[in-house]
Amino acid sequence: METDAGADNDARARGAAELRDATAEDGSDDAADVFVPVTFDGPDLAAVAEHWGVDVPAVRHKLTSTRFRVAFCGFAPGFPYLTGLPAELALPRLATPRPRVPAGSVALAGPYAGIYPGASPGGWLLVGRTDLVLFDVAADPPARLGPGTTVRMVAA
Repeated sequence: METDAGADNDARARGAAELRDATAEDGSDDAADVFVPVTFDGPDLAAVAEHWGVDVPAVRHKLTSTRFRVAFCGFAPGFPYLTGLPAELALPRLATPRPRVPAGSVALAGPYAGIYPGASPGGWLLVGRTDLVLFDVAADPPARLGPGTTVRMVAA
């Protein structure tokens, strides 16, 4: 039998999730967005600019003006696959993955942007880095960016 406090908590959680989902769908409330401070200095930033046919400041502008949404998490605990880039900006993965990508690396591959929550191998193009902690087993929830979360990159 559920307690009244438990039922209240469940109702609040459902209401918050519904509000978050509605806000994310209509895009009307920036307060629901998670702002990720990014230093755009990744080793592949110039290659991304070349692939897109723009200069580096235009890459920064495209990434900071896009409202991303976490489609799903995977590959590593807390790794968010962010959708929102136009299809024409999809990028190929590296031919040979790097043996170690630093934690906090902001990366692009295919139609996705992603942020490495911890150091790991990886084949995505690195465009920047953030100090935002994305995964902490002691936190509740442990993943900072869960499916459905809207994300805005801002220049650090």
